[in-house]
Amino acid sequence: MELSAILAHCDHTLLRQDATWKEIQAVCDDGLRCRTASVCIPPSFVRQAKDYVGDQLAICTVIGFPNGYSTAESKVFETADAVANGADEIDMVINVGLVKEGRYDAVLDEIKAVRAACPGKVLKVIIETCLLTDEEKKALCGIVGESGADFIKTSTGFSTGGATIADIELFRANIPPHLKMKAAGGIRTLADAEAFLALGCERLGTSAIVKLAKQQTEGAQ
Repeated sequence: MELSAILAHCDHTLLRQDATWKEIQAVCDDGLRCRTASVCIPPSFVRQAKDYVGDQLAICTVIGFPNGYSTAESKVFETADAVANGADEIDMVINVGLVKEGRYDAVLDEIKAVRAACPGKVLKVIIETCLLTDEEKKALCGIVGESGADFIKTSTGFSTGGATIADIELFRANIPPHLKMKAAGGIRTLADAEAFLALGCERLGTSAIVKLAKQQTEGAQ
């Protein structure tokens, strides 16, 4: 698979707690140069990044990140604020505790509320697969599909594990046809990226692929 095609599916990501604007600006420059699908950055940098790139690059940010246990009302406020600041895409973290309690109606209501707060924007729902049983993952495939979200996403990259082939295969077998998949967390090689894309992922959350692309470019010079 052509590297440019892989990059077009990447949300080039920097979500470290100590990230600075200089680093975010460099991520935006990389995203523009490599023509990634978006850059995924902390909410506090959204306005600055949007002013910097304009309409040349989609700005993605995270909501309820990374733990997902803030209130639904807080997530709705965060989402509306991100949209007001120029976010094009929203990656929200569900409340995993609600899943463990079997309160799937509350999970669905929360996602729907966030969906209503970002009309016309791409919404990805992070379910943190490493913390779930297969039965919980299957149930969430249906719930996210019903919610109006655009994507189901594996992981924050901040918990006990990231994307796995097994989880994407489970997604593919259980999501409705309209719901897209995003693999994130631990995608470090071109072989990883190609494997997830071959299984039908539309997006990859990663910073490593752009780094590999830059290394290839520098090596060719």
